[in-house]
Amino acid sequence: MLFTMAETPDADDLLSLEEQIAAYQREFQDLDPQVEQVVSALSRLTRRMHVAYGRQSARLGISNSEWEVLKALVLSGAPYRLGPGDLAKRLGLTPAAMTHRIDRMVNEGLVTRERDADNRVRVIVELTPDGREKWLEAMRQATVFEADLLQDLSSEERGALGAMLTRVLRRVEEAQPDAEGRLSNLD
Repeated sequence: MLFTMAETPDADDLLSLEEQIAAYQREFQDLDPQVEQVVSALSRLTRRMHVAYGRQSARLGISNSEWEVLKALVLSGAPYRLGPGDLAKRLGLTPAAMTHRIDRMVNEGLVTRERDADNRVRVIVELTPDGREKWLEAMRQATVFEADLLQDLSSEERGALGAMLTRVLRRVEEAQPDAEGRLSNLD
């Protein structure tokens, strides 16, 4: 494997997935083991992938949070420009947090921040050639990592897994959990 995904284990990672589910079932008899297996596996996978992507970014001299800004600018399309407020909204940040992040990235040469020529009140954050190159290299590395991660699945299995996870994701994105965490507005 290209990247080591383990870091300091969380409490549930000290047990195998099967041991964790058995312990949950022992303490909470209403647990559906199939649901718990899916949710716990996704949770563990997400944490480990986050660590792996962080290590990739660090090797390129950028943080995960800077990667998110680069990604948002690239996804906005050429010429890779957005206002700080738009960036903050896309990343779920406060304006102050976004300003701090942009300041750091301007100093590192990843983005520029200029007044909009058509509206001098508006500020525009734009991806620099160096920022775009960092994004491209991170994507190259991520592509290798992700292919390695899924190497034991056939093309058909990858397609089926992707479709199933997308269905679950859509359900969560469309729902607002109630106070007990139930996705009640989906019924």
